[in-house]
Amino acid sequence: MATVPLRLLHGLVPPARVDLSAQLRRAVGLGRPPVRLATDPDESYLPPDGVARMVHSDLPSMLIGGISALLLQTLHPLAMAGVAEHSNYQADPLGRLRRTADFVGTTTFGTVREAQKAVQQVRRVHQRVTGVAPDGRPYSADDPELVTFIHAAEVSSFLASARRFGPRDLTPEQCDQYYDEVAPVALALGAEWVPRSAADVDDYFRRLRPELHAGAQALQARDWLRHGVSRRPEQRAVYAVLHAAAVSLLPPWARRELGLSSPLPLDLLVDTVAVIPTSRVVSAGMRWLARPDARPQRAMVSPPSMATT
Repeated sequence: MATVPLRLLHGLVPPARVDLSAQLRRAVGLGRPPVRLATDPDESYLPPDGVARMVHSDLPSMLIGGISALLLQTLHPLAMAGVAEHSNYQADPLGRLRRTADFVGTTTFGTVREAQKAVQQVRRVHQRVTGVAPDGRPYSADDPELVTFIHAAEVSSFLASARRFGPRDLTPEQCDQYYDEVAPVALALGAEWVPRSAADVDDYFRRLRPELHAGAQALQARDWLRHGVSRRPEQRAVYAVLHAAAVSLLPPWARRELGLSSPLPLDLLVDTVAVIPTSRVVSAGMRWLARPDARPQRAMVSPPSMATT
């Protein structure tokens, strides 16, 4: 860990519970008790021993995957218009992080009743998110196709991050199982179809690719995400690593659209030699600090950026 001193991570990552909701709640200093961890298969919304809980329980890879998902989601003009015109993500980024963390944590680790309540709350919010995008097309957040896109961008980013920066290897069969396990969340939110395998995800983005591009709203969000809400030097240092890791997960075409790409051989070289190894070191340090027996000695401060959608 010589290249990334542990002192850069202290104050950024708090002691954390096993589930994402608890980790992110502590990370933003909420102090509310985490959602009860449902262990009974008959009561749990997602399988207690499933891959989704394995993926969503790792804070570092979820932070990286969340940033990557946000970048990818900016490329859908209708989804981006809804965020730009109805979200206060720039004024209150941690508030959005709290709400997203609650939702992901509850649907992943909570009971059927808790998850259904969270889904209904999101659907009520979606009903109010309507308007006209800069290109003149009307949009609505409860449009089934938009729900599918947001879901696919999010879970594919989470899984890609888990595979590259997570603490364990995932087999192709586990990846397909992950997509199948999380599909009911999007369907409950109003999607009519969602990808249930890695092949489905690849086919979906291949079909949707002509509709995805970076408009002015996307570029504004890109610039904001590049800097996050970091204030302390150590936060900025760690966030820069997390952001670079998130960019490395993007498909080449998405990097080009967002202006985050160099010539392809250079991107691959920088990612392979610098970004991926450094990000793995930082992730390991965050994971170590999140252990119950490795508590930082000084007060915890807020994380550098919102991290999930």
